[in-house]
Amino acid sequence: MRSSPIFAACSLVFASASCLASTGAPVTAVVLYPGSASITRTAQVVPGAHEVVLTGLPANFDVQTMRVSASGGLRVGAVTTLDAAGSQVLNPAEASLRDQIEALSDQKAMLDAQAGAAQIVKTYLERLNAGGEGSKPAPVADGKALAGLIDTLGKGASNALVKIQAIAVQQRTIDLKIDVLKRDLARLQSGTRDARAVTIALAGAQGGTVTINYQLNNAGWKPGYRASLDSGASTVELTRMATVAQHTGEDWSNVRLTLSTGQPRQSPTGRVPQPWLLSWSVPQPQKPMLAGMARAAAPAPTAQRVEITGSSNKLALEEAIDASFMTEVQSTFATEFQVPERVSLASDGRAVTLALSSQNLPAKQYVRVAPRLERFGIIMAETTRPDGVWPAGPLQLFRDGNYVGATHWNLQDGKRTEFAFGRDELLNVSVDAVDGKTGSKGVFGTRNAKNTADVFTLTSRHSKPLNLLVLESSPVSTADEIKVQAVFAPKPTVTAWEDRRGVVAWQTSIAPAASLSFQVEYQIEYPKDGVLVGLR
Repeated sequence: MRSSPIFAACSLVFASASCLASTGAPVTAVVLYPGSASITRTAQVVPGAHEVVLTGLPANFDVQTMRVSASGGLRVGAVTTLDAAGSQVLNPAEASLRDQIEALSDQKAMLDAQAGAAQIVKTYLERLNAGGEGSKPAPVADGKALAGLIDTLGKGASNALVKIQAIAVQQRTIDLKIDVLKRDLARLQSGTRDARAVTIALAGAQGGTVTINYQLNNAGWKPGYRASLDSGASTVELTRMATVAQHTGEDWSNVRLTLSTGQPRQSPTGRVPQPWLLSWSVPQPQKPMLAGMARAAAPAPTAQRVEITGSSNKLALEEAIDASFMTEVQSTFATEFQVPERVSLASDGRAVTLALSSQNLPAKQYVRVAPRLERFGIIMAETTRPDGVWPAGPLQLFRDGNYVGATHWNLQDGKRTEFAFGRDELLNVSVDAVDGKTGSKGVFGTRNAKNTADVFTLTSRHSKPLNLLVLESSPVSTADEIKVQAVFAPKPTVTAWEDRRGVVAWQTSIAPAASLSFQVEYQIEYPKDGVLVGLR
């Protein structure tokens, strides 16, 4: 709905018992989601007011997400919005940068004028000096005037040249400053010059408060994590991090801040299966084609894979938040973190990382080795699954206080909670072919045969026993024509590790300064005629 001119004028100008004009409702609470935010504004209503006008709101929020409520016995009636184009920005920092750029531009214009005046002096002197033998000097008014002018210009000739050079240096400095300020301004600009006024009709004789809530997409937080392994205590300290900021075009001052793992931007309905319909048609006999008119069959259409990635917004925080006393709330479908003290967030493009919560998880340590892929082991820690919602995000890894690397962590990917903490430099891994069994081929009638045999040797230089998980990918036949026989010594403890077909595993331990060997042998038979795909 749109306000009529008379209604808008009454709403924006007069302030009486039946028509109350408000200068604006400040932001009092913010709930940040990964990539969006829920903004809450509150306005006080005096007793007897029949309407309230909230002015100066940014015009970049979706009106359909707006909710209005009232307290103190007030009832909310019709809600009208009116957008007005404005030349003033809502963000004071953006306005300040614009003022600085304009001041520097004016200063540069003054320097241009001074440089022009100095150039006139220099040009005139050059004209006076151009006269020589066989040339006609520039005309002057009379001899007396020329003498006085030459005396004056002679004294200022060198000053004119020096001034021109100094002005050029000053202009270069100003250009650099303007360039820096323009980059800062581009980072701050949110395109929220237009302002929105919301007129709320009220019923009720007594005063109270009116609250308006709406959603914004150019604010939010991004999850991050830090896992620190204490190998001596066999524990993992898991810290939940958040990169918080906002870029709405206006600063938030003294607001209640809550971080939520909810995803309001995602589809709330989801997808449901549709009927799978099969049809059959009787093949038609092909008609003979005339010579020269046969066309090559069009290639079958290939499936296209479309990847959709959510956009991340540059966000900002005005001051550091002490997150050591944050309250963690586990709801049915989300995890929320409430900052106990009010905070101020500026729309200046900076991002600040906060530690939301930390917990120590008992860990089962072992070294994972895939000898055929890598000649080293990876230190692993398996923990219990932490409670709550953990959105996927970057994970920083530390082992005994030392940084070992970073990866992308998605708790939903696996059945267990595992962390990898880099290479084990005290475990030697070697792979050697078994003489007489590797690479032998033969032809038996109409079939070929290939044998391969390797031995994996693991040597520990640790001073304590070490748990091991040794992985091997064995060949799997997908056709009746291919026969595979696998021989393992010792026998694997797991034949389908993590439900992966053909991936076998040995779960064992190794004593200090000891060695273990694992022999794998494969015999593969396949027809002589044809192509065997996947043979290593």
